[in-house]
Amino acid sequence: MQITRLAVHPVKSTAIRPVPHAEVLPRGLVDDRSWVVVDDGGVIVTAREQHGLFSLTADTPRTDPRLDRALRLRAPGLLPDLALDLPEGDLVRVRLFSQELQGVPAGDVADAWVREALGRDDVRLVWCDEPARRRLNPAFSRPGDHTAYADGYPVTLASEASLRRLNDWITEEALARGEEPADPLPMERFRPNLVIDGDEAFAEDRWTGVSVGDVRFRVAKPTDRCVMTTLDLDSLATGKEPIRTLARHRLVDHKTLFAISLIPETTGTIAVGDPVTVRT
Repeated sequence: MQITRLAVHPVKSTAIRPVPHAEVLPRGLVDDRSWVVVDDGGVIVTAREQHGLFSLTADTPRTDPRLDRALRLRAPGLLPDLALDLPEGDLVRVRLFSQELQGVPAGDVADAWVREALGRDDVRLVWCDEPARRRLNPAFSRPGDHTAYADGYPVTLASEASLRRLNDWITEEALARGEEPADPLPMERFRPNLVIDGDEAFAEDRWTGVSVGDVRFRVAKPTDRCVMTTLDLDSLATGKEPIRTLARHRLVDHKTLFAISLIPETTGTIAVGDPVTVRT
């Protein structure tokens, strides 16, 4: 097996940024979900409720080597680009589900840009200055494991073989209902950091660890999927898939599963084309 795609998401829930290579730290891939939009109560705003976030493009010098600032945000056809340095200042409260986190506000100029782009007057941009403050669920992690603003764990890995099987199920069930099958779902619906090839669908269910080149990861748990996967990345319209089909074939403990969550055990650089080995 090998890596076929790598991606980061510098601002949580914004457009996927494919990269040819990525640096892996204990917190995950560098620049992945290091920034978030929060509401006036500090609660993280995602594309689950604010679909327009998918239309914003966030870049860093690692996703665009021509960039000489820490972050650039673009909203096509709406605003001039926003370019930012890493902010300094007092920490503010950031709430992710039931977790109380912290971050550094990006400032008034950034907040005004994000508010205009999203059409809301109650949001602001925040940067994670120290991912090591964030602790992970102890049921699936070890002391010292951490990440920035990812939902649960530092890295998500998905398999092309598993996606092919899922799309086959979706087609089979549409035909059984007498419906015209929709186009296959793209991998982008699941927003993984690492995508691998392979022949066996859902072989990753049995893995305890993954090595990409010389970088080792520990499997934390399967990744449970939310309604955000039902959002078309182009039209921003919502549908029933893939949750409807995952609930039929991949429902475990009331959770619909696709992909696996990883925790880095070593650091280094990984790249598209790197060989992948697994531990079971």
